[in-house]
Amino acid sequence: MAEKSSSPFLSFFVATCLLLLNLSLSVSAAAPSPSSSSSTLYPTFLHCLTQQTNSSSTQLSNIVFDRSNASFSTVLQNYIRNARLNTSSTPKPLIIVTPLQESHVQAAVICAKSIPIQIKIRSGGHDYEGISYISDEPFIILDMFNLRTVTVDIASETAVVQAGATLGELYYNIWKNSKIHGFPAGVCPTVGVGGHLSGGGYGAMLRKYGLSVDNVIDAQIVDVKGRILDRKSMGEDLFWAIRGGGGASFGVVLSYTIKLVTVPEVVTVFQVERYYEENSTDLVLQWQQVAPTTDERLFMRLLLQPVTSKIVKKTKSVRATVIALFLGGADEVVSILSKEFPVLRLKKENCTEMSWIESVIWYNDDADYNNGAKPEILLQRDLNSASFLKRKSDYVQTPISRDGLEWIFKRMVQLGKVGFVFNPYGGKMAEIPADATPFPHRAGNLFKVQYSVNWDDPSAGAAVNFTNQAKRLYSYMTPFVSKNPRSAYLNYRDLDIGINSFDAHSFQEGEVYGSKYFNGNFDRLVKIKTAVDPDNFFRNEQSIPILPSNTNA
Repeated sequence: MAEKSSSPFLSFFVATCLLLLNLSLSVSAAAPSPSSSSSTLYPTFLHCLTQQTNSSSTQLSNIVFDRSNASFSTVLQNYIRNARLNTSSTPKPLIIVTPLQESHVQAAVICAKSIPIQIKIRSGGHDYEGISYISDEPFIILDMFNLRTVTVDIASETAVVQAGATLGELYYNIWKNSKIHGFPAGVCPTVGVGGHLSGGGYGAMLRKYGLSVDNVIDAQIVDVKGRILDRKSMGEDLFWAIRGGGGASFGVVLSYTIKLVTVPEVVTVFQVERYYEENSTDLVLQWQQVAPTTDERLFMRLLLQPVTSKIVKKTKSVRATVIALFLGGADEVVSILSKEFPVLRLKKENCTEMSWIESVIWYNDDADYNNGAKPEILLQRDLNSASFLKRKSDYVQTPISRDGLEWIFKRMVQLGKVGFVFNPYGGKMAEIPADATPFPHRAGNLFKVQYSVNWDDPSAGAAVNFTNQAKRLYSYMTPFVSKNPRSAYLNYRDLDIGINSFDAHSFQEGEVYGSKYFNGNFDRLVKIKTAVDPDNFFRNEQSIPILPSNTNA
């Protein structure tokens, strides 16, 4: 079995995994007066919960934490995945509610609305901008981590997974029931299912099976009236909206019913890296032609990182790393790429054959795989783990020329820290219509770009420096990416592209970021939002706005 270097994988991609997405479950209500405090809110909220759930205050006090509770800080920080958003000056909730059953979620929505108090919903805490646990107004958090049941039915090839479960828990439970089934979702096992799926969700099988939401067949959601609705009772419009439009704008997603996909008994993974001095430019040029058009069973992610060269000592370089999963054997993928991607120079000794569940472990952390980690490692939630980071996104629709790549590489080296992750599309992604789900980035997109920077310095100055680096590289990429609109991926939440203040210009503000995330699907999302939540109770900094009052009719 082939060995592979873990350095680029661990330093760049696994750090990204610390924050891949819980964005879409955060919700908010009208804010209380500035005088609201934890001490005055707690008894009012607890009393309301007891009435709504017919439970005693003693029972409910075990799931409701105010700031005076000794466990408050631990509960809050357990699922903060971005250290940039976990400082002494970061706004903190007045109360955290950790529901144990669905009726607790219903009651929390009803009570938050009646008080009123802004409510944020968190499952895995991987929202890049912390929308699920931060607000500039007084707020509470509805922390979904206890609602994590996964029920797999191999006979029907389906599973029901609650929003508070992690992707790792989902994968593990599928594996326990079948060795030839999987699900196309993210490679980071600690990401919460609720946010991941409601924002689209993708992983290393997207070219074969599409997005996570392309394989969702039912859902349960708590609506603005506190009712639990499934696909039939919510209707096809709302069901469409919460499969890529972000659950936060429409209600609180409780669970998704998903269609499992088949995986071969043997899959193949490989990692090949090339430095600029080794003609990495040629590799990236050819990757753009091959990765989006090759066999749909093959997913080749490309990492580009400014690093110190190992070829020419003490000089800065750009390293290109191809990290791949092939749903088949090593001989076949080597044969395919020897013809289509000769610059890669892939050999069988670069490849490792394994089971699909082993590839999940490998893709998340190759060191764990090489150390003999078992599938049970996917159950670890890695609580209270966070890196300082910033992410942004783009889409490339025309291959970048050699001169363009050379220019970009120079800018990367000058900036010094920010890297790219290129995720190829094509295959199934090009076959699904752009309006099949709210996620519109289908045919015509060669690959998605993630801008990624991590740092260790906790100072405010470091945060400003590195976030500005990401913004500058984003600006440099303007000639090479999609236009009118310049598209973005909802699950790579980025407040730089627009924030809604929910004033008289709320619709216009929402249209700025909404057109980037949803392109032509934004208008339909607005109509659905206006119909199901006309008072805009469920809202956050980048939620779907309602139609202006003079156009509601």
